[in-house]
This record gives sequence, C-alpha cells and structure tokens, in this order.
Amino acid sequence: MLIQRAALLNGDIVDIRVTDRIVALDEQLDPRAGEQVYDAAGGTVIPGLHDHHVHLRSAAAALTSIRVGPGDVHSPADLARVLAEADVGADGWIRAVGYHEAVAGPLDRTLLDELSPAVPVRVQHRSGVLWTLNSAGLARVGQPDHPDGRLRSSDPTWSETLQRKETGLAEVSAQLCARGVTGVTDATPDLDAEDVVKLVLAHRRGELRQRVHCLTPGKRILHDTDLDLDELTAWIAARHADDVAIAVHCVTAPQLVVTLSALQTAGTHPRDRIEHAAVVPDETLPQLAECGVTVVTQPNFVVERGDQYLDDVPAAEHHELWRVASLLHAGVPVALSTDMPFGDGDPWRAMRAAVHRTTGSGAVLGADERVSAEAALSMFFGTPQRPTAPRTVDVGQPADLVVLSAPPGEVRGELDADLVAATLIAGEMVYERG
Repeated sequence: MLIQRAALLNGDIVDIRVTDRIVALDEQLDPRAGEQVYDAAGGTVIPGLHDHHVHLRSAAAALTSIRVGPGDVHSPADLARVLAEADVGADGWIRAVGYHEAVAGPLDRTLLDELSPAVPVRVQHRSGVLWTLNSAGLARVGQPDHPDGRLRSSDPTWSETLQRKETGLAEVSAQLCARGVTGVTDATPDLDAEDVVKLVLAHRRGELRQRVHCLTPGKRILHDTDLDLDELTAWIAARHADDVAIAVHCVTAPQLVVTLSALQTAGTHPRDRIEHAAVVPDETLPQLAECGVTVVTQPNFVVERGDQYLDDVPAAEHHELWRVASLLHAGVPVALSTDMPFGDGDPWRAMRAAVHRTTGSGAVLGADERVSAEAALSMFFGTPQRPTAPRTVDVGQPADLVVLSAPPGEVRGELDADLVAATLIAGEMVYERG
C-alpha cells in the first residue's frame, strides 16, 4: 500500500509505502502497478496506539452487562429498578458492572437480596477486584452460606464455576480499530495458558485484530487487608529467577509502599511495572525513580471519577492522585493506558485527561500533573516490551499506523478519536471511516 500526502508530527509531508513494515518514506513515491493507494490529503500519520493495560475478556463481557456506577444509577431505588428491568443472560445471570458505594452504600448479599430479583445476580465493583453476589448467585456458585457475598475476582473457587463468555471480542476489536489502537497489553492476572492460547487464536482468526501481549504470569493484585511484605518479596524474587518481569497492581498508598519495599529487597527486572499508581505520596517519588520501575497509569480516571475523589479524598492528598507530570519530572518511566473496561476504552480521552486534568463537572484535579499533548500522545506509542520507548513513522518500523483527518497542530489541540480516518495493522487496513 502507498499512503500519499501524509503529514508527520514534525509537519513534513511525505508518501509512505508499506508492506507489513514501512519500506519507503519520501517526499514523493510513484505508485506501482496494482498497488493500493490511500490519499491522506495532508492528514497526520502516527504510529498505531498501544493501550498498555486492558482486560479483553472483561471488555467483551461488559458489552452485555448493565452499568450501575454513579453516572448510571443514583440511589438504592434506582439500582433496584435497573436490576428488575435487566434481562437474564443465557447463562442464567444478571451481570452488572461499575458499582461504587456512592450508589447505595457498601454492597453485600443482604442488601443485594433486597434490591435484586430472585435470580442469580452478581455486581462488580468499579475497581474490578470485587464482586457481590445475591443469595441466588451464591447458591449457583456453591457458596450458599457465604457470610456477606463479597468475592474477589481472582478467587477461582467461585469464578471457575461461571460459564466463560467466548463472544464479543470482535466487537471490542472493532471499537479499538476505530480509535486507532493497534496493540494491547492484557493485564488480567489470572489468565492461564489456555486463556492466552485462546487470545492468540482469536488474533490469528482475525476476530481480534490487535497485537496482544499478556502480563500473566507476572501480574499481581494486592489488597490492603492482607499485605505481606515477605511473601510479596519472595514472589517477586521467584519471578525474576525465571526471568519474568512483574507487574503489581497498586491503587492505594500502602500497596505502593509495600511493593517498593519488596522491590528494594528482591531487586528489579528491566521490564518490571507498577500498574495504576493511583495514589503516589510525595516520599515515594525518589524510590520509584531509584528502582527504575515503569509506571503504567490511567489519567482518564480524573475525568471519570474525579468528582468523587474531590468529595471523598482530603484536599491535602488531591495532588497524589493519578500523577503523570511529577513522575516524569522525578525520572520515573511512564506509559499511559485506559484499564478498559474498568475505565473508558478511548485512549484519546485518556490523553485529553493527561493534558487538561478536568473532572466530569469541569473542576481541575491536579493541575501540576498536566503534560503536553505531544507527551500524552507519545505515552501510547510504546511497545509491550518497552512501553516508554515511543515508536516512530520510519522505514523499518512495523506498519501499524493511524491516519488522522487533520494536520498535526489540530491533532494536538483536539486529541479526539473522531479524527481517526484509517487504521493499519501490519500494513492491512483494519478500519476506514466511511
């Protein structure tokens, strides 16, 4: 394929010839006989975006789940109405996602029994790490006497009894293509070898167009209720002994502090990662920089949850939330992601959040954490192995490209998925705006 009249981010107008890689780039290239030609018409061409932290199967399941977060339901009565109106899935369940205590307070089996119909219901907390099941649901998974119905997502004693949803990946992939996403890193911690093989096969079949990298077996979720420094240190050391990098889920200050202490004792691997880093106290910045671990964070939560943070988090701690600029200034490697489906899967929205730091209501959360549009873009240009090393549009690079319908200045100013005109993966057009 030949892409003509493409603007690079530096403003140069070039023609780009691609196979599965970029094979030529010049001011003008003549079309070859039978060669497909795409006229970028002065629009910007950038490397395909890589979303460095997603959950593909959860995203597919979310397509047919009901949303019960604070932006969707606003009271216990509202939640009861939504659950009553929900369709029961083919697996016999009502599956709801995005719950937060702002809706109806702490959710347990007793409250959910009061609010839900007498069919199996499971409600996922918006953090993604916890489910609440009603009594009918607990009976279905073989735990009728569970005291509160609150079950961790990573607990196989109940989750493996569920019917795994094997559809929806094609729709998720199509949405990603339309946003210019050519690769993803699946951060689901409990994927086994069979799960990974299924994702690989879905990619080979063309159902899942994006290149896929999985963090398992090095992904670990921590819980404040059972932080164990010695055990975490031993786990990290064991992974490193097998030349496996680790990626630790840190959404609270205690989780980050314990993880940094464990890394200081166990040592680090060049590809070690901290996932989320939702709360980064000032005193941990030098430690993060010293250990060299990459932080993969999601500033889109400033938009999606920022108003709740402003209500729930003490003002003196607001600057610790979803940092970006201060991490970079401290010398910490940073890459961006969306945490789809627990965050909105639009990477352009995450970029805008990194640049503007505005909440849903328009308030500013962490003004000092703003970065430039150029920096925000580049933090989606990395590879799974090197998330903070931006790819470029150059000869020899993979032909994973996004053609945007605007010149570079407008792209930086808008950072909007609506500008995506075409997406190529390995030189194949996987999306073209009609």
